Amino acid sequence: MGSFIEATTLSAFLLAFPALFSIVNPPGAAFIFNEVTGELPHGDKVRLAGKVGLYSLIVMLVALWGGAYVLNFFGISLAALRIAGGTVVALRAYEMLMAPERQEARKTDQAGTPSEDMDSMAFFPLTMPFTTGPGTIAVAVTLGAERPASGQALLGFFVGMSAAAGAIALMVWLGYRWADLLASRIGASARRTVSRMSAFLLLCIGVQILLTGIEEEFHMVAAVTR
Repeated sequence: MGSFIEATTLSAFLLAFPALFSIVNPPGAAFIFNEVTGELPHGDKVRLAGKVGLYSLIVMLVALWGGAYVLNFFGISLAALRIAGGTVVALRAYEMLMAPERQEARKTDQAGTPSEDMDSMAFFPLTMPFTTGPGTIAVAVTLGAERPASGQALLGFFVGMSAAAGAIALMVWLGYRWADLLASRIGASARRTVSRMSAFLLLCIGVQILLTGIEEEFHMVAAVTR
């Protein structure tokens, strides 16, 4: 039983981590974070990084474990959620793949100009919508919809998904904490290469989620018409 839970946990982690990594893109976001907070002392950047990492974890966990229940309350099936979520993720990934420069500019605009209120700035706009915006929430809700019904599989799924969100939040914290150092070691072309690789991976994940939803809907229709 223990090996089954471990396998389910690993499977859930391997499903969630690349999807969340691709949409959050901690390395790319760190460079923009450094530009937006460029006038702040290093100590303030470190404090902001810790707060943004924590808030990002909370946003992802709420979307993972609460988003699907909210949609179910409105009568939206899991198949419809997968189809809609996969479509949104795939379209967003295609946009990121074709124009990473536009994506960087959009995120810079979302982050805005730093204000003196560090606490409010950490959540808005640096966490929402800059780090974990609508795209991240859509991915997390779609991933949460893949959960098993109950039993040991649900426990392993819960641990794996939560661990993936925790790993992404940790990468956000570390990336933002050392953003100024990262910016001095890598150029714009390398940043765009990482962005395109992440976008292509996210595109594949979005298409897979979409196909899973279509297949599930097809089976439901076939069962009803028999």
